[in-house]
Amino acid sequence: MRLRLALIATVALSITAAAATPIEADVCIYGGTSAGVIAAVQAAKMGKRVVLVEAGQHLGGMSVEGLGGTDIDNHKEFQNSPAVGGLALEFYRRVSGRYGKTTAFDEMVRTRAKRSALWRFEPHVAEAVFDAWVKETGVTVLRGHRLKERDGVTKDGARITALHFENGAAAQAKVFIDATYEGDLLAFAGIGFAVGREGNTKYGETKNGIRTDTKHGQFDKRIDPYQTPGDPRSGLVFGVQASAPGTQGEPDVSIQGYCFRLCLTQNRANRIAIEKPATYDPAHYELHRRYLAAGGTISPPGASLPNDKTDPGSWHHLAGNFTGWNHRYPIASYAEREALLRTSRDYIQGVYWFMAHDESVPNRQREAWAAWGLCKDEFTDNAGWPRAFYVRNGRRMVSDFVLTEAHVRKANPELLEDSVGLIWWPPDLHHARRIVKDGRVWNEGAVFDEAKDADWIPCGIPYRCLVPKASEGTNLLTPTCPSSSYVAYGAYRIEFTFMVAAQSAATAAVLALQGGLRVQDVPYAELRMALLADGLVLRVPSATTQ
Repeated sequence: MRLRLALIATVALSITAAAATPIEADVCIYGGTSAGVIAAVQAAKMGKRVVLVEAGQHLGGMSVEGLGGTDIDNHKEFQNSPAVGGLALEFYRRVSGRYGKTTAFDEMVRTRAKRSALWRFEPHVAEAVFDAWVKETGVTVLRGHRLKERDGVTKDGARITALHFENGAAAQAKVFIDATYEGDLLAFAGIGFAVGREGNTKYGETKNGIRTDTKHGQFDKRIDPYQTPGDPRSGLVFGVQASAPGTQGEPDVSIQGYCFRLCLTQNRANRIAIEKPATYDPAHYELHRRYLAAGGTISPPGASLPNDKTDPGSWHHLAGNFTGWNHRYPIASYAEREALLRTSRDYIQGVYWFMAHDESVPNRQREAWAAWGLCKDEFTDNAGWPRAFYVRNGRRMVSDFVLTEAHVRKANPELLEDSVGLIWWPPDLHHARRIVKDGRVWNEGAVFDEAKDADWIPCGIPYRCLVPKASEGTNLLTPTCPSSSYVAYGAYRIEFTFMVAAQSAATAAVLALQGGLRVQDVPYAELRMALLADGLVLRVPSATTQ
């Protein structure tokens, strides 16, 4: 499959690759994710010259690449909407306005009602909001500007001075923000980072590393893993990795599976049929075939977004996640990433074809799957397919302070004194490996517990986890790749958390500029006052329970 990117009309000032001199700004943000847009809008609202640089052609990250079923008030066991403040709240309010539901949204917020549907949206609607917002605030937007993999960052000591892009353009600024999911800017700038799962002993955790006790999302049927059932010499079926189970809590390079957040519809007038991929191999779906034969059910998507659309990603472990495939993605070359995207796109397209057409699928399930297709009005420059992965784990910065499981646990949590927002989600880690254990196919690595008595609580976003070690970078912040353990990042990695952290990071960047300070030296008292004035929520509201 060939991924296509079509140049769209620029909604903010467009700089071409032929620019003779570097563009100059006070704040340069690399990564046009939802966090990138929010950071850009905040810095611009504070009166600074801002350039927002995006490697692709679309602003909004996962919020415009299919993640419309945002993780706000969507679990009966807890309500996390009180954590959404500032520009993040304004984003969702603007989205509601596109559906004519501003009054209902405002009433929901005022009364603290739990109405998950009002937080959901279609990808193209989110993109329209982001595009209008950067234009409204005068943000300079560079689309199609990807950092050079070599010599993409110029530094003067510990200060970044310029970014250099593959198309020959460059950007100079006083403060930089890495708002990518992968952490490319921070890595190319020489900032220390982690990828993979730390062992439990590194930070005194209990949910990190290899999980030999995985129960969440586990196979509910015993499935033989070998090509010839019962014969290990025949090799493993497609999708099962030849990896030993390992030891509980030990470190491991594997990370949780990615997926595409498709946007689907049953509306025939807006539906694009999902065709059989050219690379289709029936053997790639033997796990599905055996699971169904054992009496398992792989349920189809269900409408959950406005206009009867849905955004399936991983509601069943055989229907979305690329478990065991994407461990290298955060540190892979651009070419490797593009190859992985193509392979994964072919595979998930094959899953939908298999479920809708293969005779081994029970008729009732086959008919239910066949009713769904891609949307004509979404991802229109890529034939209805998302253009990006849902990157659930990229690089994680390693700074002087590391956010860990201890900060989000209910029992004796470690207290934080520099909160710049709220993390309100349990440690949420999808499977990292699909392996053989006790002679059966076994999913390893998932952690998720939303029960009322679960051992987690909301916690602050520490400012210290947004800035690097001063010896490595004094004018860089990142809201998307914070200094955190693998487990803690599993609680952090929610779109609204990225947006909240981005507004806080941008505010700190401006305060650093105004005071001639390193980002590490921004006075927390001053930052806190500015964030509260802008409506951010830094502590759990007293009238709210988990």
